[in-house]
Amino acid sequence: MKIAILDDYQNLALQSADWSALQKQAEITVFHDTITSEDELAARLASFDVLCIMRERTPLPGTLLDRLSNLKLIVTTGKRNDAIDMEGATRNGMTVCGTESPSTATPELTFALMLGLARGIVPENTSMKQGGWQIGLGQDLAGSTLGVIGLGRLGGKVAQIAQAFGMKVIAWSENLTADRCTELGVTYASKDELLAQSDFITIHQRLSDRTIDLITASDFAKMKSSAFLINTSRGPIVNAADLIEAATKGTIAGAGIDVYDEEPLPADHPLRTCKNLLLTPHLGYVTRNTWKVFYGQTVEAVEAWLKNEPIRVVK
Repeated sequence: MKIAILDDYQNLALQSADWSALQKQAEITVFHDTITSEDELAARLASFDVLCIMRERTPLPGTLLDRLSNLKLIVTTGKRNDAIDMEGATRNGMTVCGTESPSTATPELTFALMLGLARGIVPENTSMKQGGWQIGLGQDLAGSTLGVIGLGRLGGKVAQIAQAFGMKVIAWSENLTADRCTELGVTYASKDELLAQSDFITIHQRLSDRTIDLITASDFAKMKSSAFLINTSRGPIVNAADLIEAATKGTIAGAGIDVYDEEPLPADHPLRTCKNLLLTPHLGYVTRNTWKVFYGQTVEAVEAWLKNEPIRVVK
C-alpha cells in the first residue's frame, strides 16, 4: 500500500505522530510543496492508495479524483475540507475521514497580530536592531472597541479574550442572533455600525459565496482612519487590491493578514511590499498541539480504515 502526505511545508508530519505501525504496512511518501495543476497532481498521485492532506491546501476537484483509480482513502485535517469535492469522492467509492481541530491557536494568533499592530512591534524591533530607540506611539487595547465579524466557535473565543483585555466587543454577521450576543456579553451591531465604531476589526467566517469580497473599498471607507483590520479566516473574504489601496493611502491605519487568495503567497505579490501591513504565512493553526492532534488522528484514521472500521467519516 502507498500513502502520500501532502503539503508538509515544514517537514513536521512524521515528527508529529507515531507512524511506525503504518510504516511496517505501507510505503509513505511526504510532499513538501503545493501544486495546483490538475495534470501534474494526477501524475504525482496516480499510484497512491491513501492521501493524508492538510485542510484546504491542495485542491481535490472531482475531475482529479476521477483520474486517481488507485485512491481509496482521503484523510483530511479538520472535520471538513472545502477543497475536497465530496461528490467526486463518493462517485469514485473513496472514503473521506477527518480529524478534530483545536480551537485555541487561531484566536491566539489574532491577538498576536492585534498587539503587534497596536504597539508597532515589528518597526520597534527593527529600530532596536538598527541601533535606534522608540519611534512610535502605541494604541491601548483596553478601552478600545473590537468588532468581531462572525461570532461562532473561533469568533466567540476572540470575544471572550478581548473582554479580558478590557475591550468593548461588538459583533455582526449575516446570521448572528441577539441570543448569541447575549450569551457572550457582546453587543450586536449592524455591519455599518461595526465598521464605523471599531478600533480593531477581526474576521472569523467561513469562505462561501456570501463572504467572498465581504470587505471591499466601500467598507474600508466606513472605517476609522485609526482602525486596524485582522484577517485570520480566508483570504478572499477581504478584497486584496482594495486592502492594499486602503493601507497605502491611510484610509485605515493598517492590517494584520494571515490568509491569502493564493497560498503560498507568490514572492512578488504586492501585499508583501505594502506598507502598514503585518503579514504572517497562514500560521493560524500552525502550533505543536494542533499538529499533534491533526497528524495523530490522521494515523488513527488510516489504521481504523485498514481494519474496515473507519472513524470520523466526512459525509
